[in-house]
Amino acid sequence: MEEFKISERIQIRCSTQNSRTGFKHVARLVRDGDEIQTSTVSYYNRTWERYEYQSVMKQLIDKSKFLSDEEMNLCTEFIKTGNAPDNSGFKSTAMVAMMGDIFCKDKKESNDWKARMIKAGLGQGIQMPADWDELDEETKELRLNKVITELKGVSQ
Repeated sequence: MEEFKISERIQIRCSTQNSRTGFKHVARLVRDGDEIQTSTVSYYNRTWERYEYQSVMKQLIDKSKFLSDEEMNLCTEFIKTGNAPDNSGFKSTAMVAMMGDIFCKDKKESNDWKARMIKAGLGQGIQMPADWDELDEETKELRLNKVITELKGVSQ
């Protein structure tokens, strides 16, 4: 049996079994330790997949009525590549933004650096509030540091 960890809550357990005419792959969807769905794909000789169990996992997720839209998207992305989504870009953005505290001489310059680096790293993924320029530097620092903390913590 091979287990694919999609997230902290979701795993897919796969196995190969012999059948009368060849073999089959069985996938079991597990959420919070409970098996909630099973799917099977039969083969006569060999599979044409990018990696073992890809087809049966795709069928399992496509038929699932037990996953939220977010969980469905996470599983679908995992199945495309066989890996969890790569969040290293978020962590890199956080690390570069944090350097503002080291390189800059004052809070304003540091906040400007952090904001520029976060905007550069996330692009359209972030928009500053309409009143951003009116905020005091303490509030900006607090908000930027919270964004950085979230970017560093992205792992699922």
